[in-house]
Amino acid sequence: MPFSDTLLKNIPKITPKYLKILEKLGLFTVQDFLFYLPFRYDDFSQTVALSNEYLNSVVTISAVVTKTKLNRIFRRRMTIAEVYLKDENQTALKAAWFNQPFILESMPIGTQVRLSGKLELKGKYFTLTNPAWERASREKTNTGQLVPVYSETPGITSKWIRWQMKTFLEKNSHLEDYVPEDLRKKLHLYSLISALRQIHFPENQEKLLIAQKTFAFREMFLMQLKTLQMKNIWEAQSAISLPFDESLIKNFTEKLPFKLTGAQKKASFEILKDLEKSAPMNRLLNGDVGAGKTVVAAISALSALSQNQQVAILAPTEVLALQHFQSFSKLFENYDFNIALLTSSYKLINSCHSERSIFEERKNTQSKNLPTVIHMLSDKSLTSRLSTADPCLPAGRLRTTSPAGGFAQDDKKKITRISLLESIKSGGVSLIIGTHAIIQKDVAFRNLALVVIDEQHRFGVAQRSVLQQETMELKDGEKKTIPHLLTMTATPIPRTLAIAFFGSLDLSILDEMPKNRKPIKTRIVLPAQRDQVYAFMRREIDADRQVFVILPFVEESKVLTEVKAAAEEHKKLSLVFPEYSLGLLHGRLKSKEKETVMQDFKDRKNQILVSTSVVEVGIDIPNATIMLIENSDRFGLSQLHQFRGRVGRGEHQSYCFLFTDSTTQTSLERLRALEKSNDGFALSEIDLKLRGPGQLLGKAQSGLSDIAMENLNNLKLIKIARAEAQNILKTDSKLKKHPLLAKALEKFAKDVHLE
Repeated sequence: MPFSDTLLKNIPKITPKYLKILEKLGLFTVQDFLFYLPFRYDDFSQTVALSNEYLNSVVTISAVVTKTKLNRIFRRRMTIAEVYLKDENQTALKAAWFNQPFILESMPIGTQVRLSGKLELKGKYFTLTNPAWERASREKTNTGQLVPVYSETPGITSKWIRWQMKTFLEKNSHLEDYVPEDLRKKLHLYSLISALRQIHFPENQEKLLIAQKTFAFREMFLMQLKTLQMKNIWEAQSAISLPFDESLIKNFTEKLPFKLTGAQKKASFEILKDLEKSAPMNRLLNGDVGAGKTVVAAISALSALSQNQQVAILAPTEVLALQHFQSFSKLFENYDFNIALLTSSYKLINSCHSERSIFEERKNTQSKNLPTVIHMLSDKSLTSRLSTADPCLPAGRLRTTSPAGGFAQDDKKKITRISLLESIKSGGVSLIIGTHAIIQKDVAFRNLALVVIDEQHRFGVAQRSVLQQETMELKDGEKKTIPHLLTMTATPIPRTLAIAFFGSLDLSILDEMPKNRKPIKTRIVLPAQRDQVYAFMRREIDADRQVFVILPFVEESKVLTEVKAAAEEHKKLSLVFPEYSLGLLHGRLKSKEKETVMQDFKDRKNQILVSTSVVEVGIDIPNATIMLIENSDRFGLSQLHQFRGRVGRGEHQSYCFLFTDSTTQTSLERLRALEKSNDGFALSEIDLKLRGPGQLLGKAQSGLSDIAMENLNNLKLIKIARAEAQNILKTDSKLKKHPLLAKALEKFAKDVHLE
């Protein structure tokens, strides 16, 4: 068995104490340990003799111990270990360590050592404070070179990791490499074992860069192989061809109360041409906040619905599903097909335009042109609000299935769900809107031709990774075809990330705002200006407008702290604005509670909504004109732009106030980018450069290593990886000639989350 496969528990130097910590980090074998890569390096490569010219520089000094001393400061419960040394020129040096008295035992007088740190002059001595050190007789590990620094955890230091890493690398002379040798030579990359040696203990900066490039390419290569494989598998399927009915689409768009933007027209055309093909569409509609994804999705849906085919629209939350239900009901109010809302918590059936059972033959309806609307509800208060708020639900018209349907009263809950599912299966419902409940095993369609997934990134990593596969496996009623797939996001994605992460999808961009949309006025607000903003808020609320107040995200481990902060802010603002009603939204609320809070705000029962960063993306509150963001410097530009997009959706001028206590130039320059621009794509590019893709995508959301994440903005590297992946798949589509690559790709697919 190769040494790299050895379990860490079988390594004598790895004691049970260390083993327990390593296993918590997911490190079980020597190979796991070898791939625990540094996140930065201390440059201790400059080895010099003591001299004034190196003051305030980070250097390495070789010297001999001449004297040691331990000072105790009892009132501060502190020890200072002092070591006096002389270098090769007999120049004196003093090194000091705080609360590390054991160091003196390791440095008896006469010991030759190397010390690395920032050189200072204090009194008559050159001084190093808390320097890294090791005996000069040892091979360089902690000093005298580019020294790796690892993510540490209680009980394990970078110094301990370096010692083990040195030993493991010496015992591994070879590691199987899935990147073909001819490809490595062509691209001037290291072999795997050479790359590991240089990434952990680089000989110089140039070799470190080659090692980093090698590791970045390895993951990019696998990423592109996987996305291309997914694309090939998808395109090998068949879908129902949906003819492009130009007159139908023209008639629909001409009756809209607004004109489509050029970007909407282009994206719609791209989608409609895809739907004409017998190969299934797999397209991502990437729109800026407020750029009008919904109407493009409606045009796409209409193309299928007009051919008597079914369409399913998935939203990540019930609130968004409900909003889509209302929006599509309005958009299609002059078309004669049925619409359903299906989520896990909705349990009653309602028909908006017929007093007869919705399962009876449709005759003599109140309006032949109105679509039948079916939705499932459980909350009576929500039901009553919907009956007046929804454009397709006349006031007071809220009915369960009529007795003519033959439903026993005590079985109503069970039967009504079965009845709705039967109606979907039989084709009685054409447009089905809902959450992931739509893709449950008990849901079957008659002839599902198109699936639209809104805000796909919010379904969660586990759900996202299987959504496309589930779409292929849906019981769509057509055994030889799969539905076309349109995914949508309102999070502008930089070009490099789109190529890297969405390589299996075709891309349509909505980067143009509707002509009547007023740009949101954005201002940075320093502490002294808070009262002025509060006064402005009062004027807006008195003019019958509403306000969002957003608090910064706190790590999941501190979610209770986040909730407490939100509750305290709600209490504080209730005292500042006693004349108004305030709502509170945070991550600890149950789904139903969140839904009620958002609906109350939409119904104008509250003038101010205090929320953590869980506030719904895509929620449309046209009456809200102010977005106030506390501690805005803690958010990325893309997330701030998303929050800002919750306002500016109505006829009135809207404002975004970025509150910050930070006075650092970097933070203020970043926030000024928001003052200057309402372009989400431009801001996402700035965010990518300033904060990196790990912050933009979320490292945990991707599963990629730090090195790969850092190189996701390297367009050249991504393109090279994609081209080489294409070359291999052309001649070996199933990687039978590349078994190591096939095995690595299988593991990569489990660990990394692609769209």
